[in-house]
Amino acid sequence: MKKQVLISGASIAGLTLAYWLHKYGYKVTVVEISNGLRRGGSPIDVRGVALNVAKEMGILEKIKAKEFMHTDEIVNAKNETIVTFSLNKQPEYLGDIEIHRDDLLEILYENIPTNEVDIIFDNKIEKLVQYDDNVEVTFKNGDSSTFDFVFGADGTHSAVRKLVFGAEEKYSKFYGEYFAFAEAPNIKTKPNVGLIYNEPCKFAALYPFKNAVNALVVFRSPKLNWDHRNHEQHKQILKETFQNSSWKIPEILDAMLHSDNLYFDEVCQIHMPSWTQGRVALVGDAAHAASFHTGMGTSLAMQGASILAKELYSNDHYETAFAKYNDTYRPFVESVQAKIYRGINYLVPETEEAIQEAYKRFMIKK
Repeated sequence: MKKQVLISGASIAGLTLAYWLHKYGYKVTVVEISNGLRRGGSPIDVRGVALNVAKEMGILEKIKAKEFMHTDEIVNAKNETIVTFSLNKQPEYLGDIEIHRDDLLEILYENIPTNEVDIIFDNKIEKLVQYDDNVEVTFKNGDSSTFDFVFGADGTHSAVRKLVFGAEEKYSKFYGEYFAFAEAPNIKTKPNVGLIYNEPCKFAALYPFKNAVNALVVFRSPKLNWDHRNHEQHKQILKETFQNSSWKIPEILDAMLHSDNLYFDEVCQIHMPSWTQGRVALVGDAAHAASFHTGMGTSLAMQGASILAKELYSNDHYETAFAKYNDTYRPFVESVQAKIYRGINYLVPETEEAIQEAYKRFMIKK
């Protein structure tokens, strides 16, 4: 009889893990709290070992076909171009693939045989009880079932982590910034050109995507007293922070204040002494969120999911597999997480002088 596993989160990590565990003979169920794939977000990168993972999954060419080829323009308050550059052509990023998160999510979802893998939307895990030989799970809708293993791929604010490992505050490290993104349907930009604007301690960007424009803002701040589920509070924070800013920020702010799909969060990382406990394991941001400042969150999610599944396949005892997942992958994860300060200083400089210094890293000037 096939071992039954439950994955919480139809995320990049969750869908990647679902593919590999199904491939290795597990009966896989994925539960997702949203009523469909959770869409939105800025462009993301697939790089390094994650490219090999994508190739092994048979989706590398599909990812390449959706590559987001664009240039970026750093502009001043009058929307005059200061610097033009293309990250795709920067030496340190050659070979990487930038893709919109929605496109990658769809590719991963379509790569899973949904007639063999159960994907349940609009539901979530409410309770977990571990026994020697299984995990009993109670869902939001009242149903209950048992699984051989449960995997938390449910993001930085993981409910599985909270249920099994304890409060988020034990593992979350705040880095003095908050960010938000949403669609800005009424803002017009040039096709395939991203716009970037800085003020001291503030960053804003616009990225065209298909028939829409995505807006991103980042700002430095001391730790706020906020609730990640209170969207009206998020909008009030953004209004107070950006109401006197220049460039297109008034338009961006208007879009965010009227958005039904605003995403707001703090810039943080998750650091845990172990990503596993009993028959439960965490993967992706739930285990080791690195922050978008590292440019590696997507790649860590895909690579980690692949490693975890392969260790389970290669070892007769899950305890051994989980131990190897923890031990072999951790050094790389920690090396990535250590790069966050470089991203913070480049993206959100604190002074006008530091902004001008950050612009110098780009080779093509205009």
